[in-house]
Order: sequence, then structure tokens, then C-alpha cells
Amino acid sequence: MKVTLSDAARRFVVLFEDETGATAHDCLVFDDRVVFLVAAGDMATAIGPGGRTVQAVERQIGRTVELVEDADTPEAFVASALAPAAVRHVTISRQNDTVAYVEVEEDDRGVAIGSGGKTIDTARTLAQRHYDIDDIQLT
Repeated sequence: MKVTLSDAARRFVVLFEDETGATAHDCLVFDDRVVFLVAAGDMATAIGPGGRTVQAVERQIGRTVELVEDADTPEAFVASALAPAAVRHVTISRQNDTVAYVEVEEDDRGVAIGSGGKTIDTARTLAQRHYDIDDIQLT
């Protein structure tokens, strides 16, 4: 699936890749934060020792930076997008709409949802953009 980035997102991706040495496959820009979809295996590089690399990016763009690691399958992608929530299992249902049903540890439901629904909304947006998943439901 082809993802189209805004001009601002493209600028942030260039800055992120130059600063971290990691590859960003996507970028979501919000008023208070920027979410980067980091290539699988590049997460440690993106974060840097003690988080210093990602903190340098945050200082440069003046917003909180959130990182999601890319994955090869829709199930693994959804689980990654909901991290650090402990995901037990993801089932993709393709009937009228494509829905990812996610089984999460009860103690981690709040983590999967995030403050004001930010985490699950970000996961839904990324899953739609990269795997044509219409919704994510926690079970």
C-alpha cells in the first residue's frame, strides 16, 4: 500500500533519519506529537543509548516523539502498534470490514488504549494506512 506524506511529515522523516540513522516508513504529525513508523530492527538505533537519540529529535522538532516498529504481518503490526501493552493474540477478520481483534492482558487495557485513546487511535490509523485494516477492537 502506498502511503502519502504531507510536506511537514516528509521534513520530519528526513530530520529523523539524519539524526538517528534509522529508517522511517511513515510519519503521523499531530499538534503535540509526531509518530514515526520505524523499520523492523531499527528501533534500538532510533532510540539510542539511554534514549538520547530520540530525545535529540524531540528537541529539534519541539514535540513528543513516539516510535512504532514495523512488522511483516498485519497481526504482528497491530501488536507492535499497541506496545508496550502485553498483546496475547491478534485475529484479523475480513467480512464486511477488516477488523483486528486484539486480546490484551486485562492489566494492560489502559496501556493499549492510551491517554485519551491516543495509542489505539494511532494504531488504527497506521493499520489502515499499511494493511487496510478498518478497525482495531480490544477483547
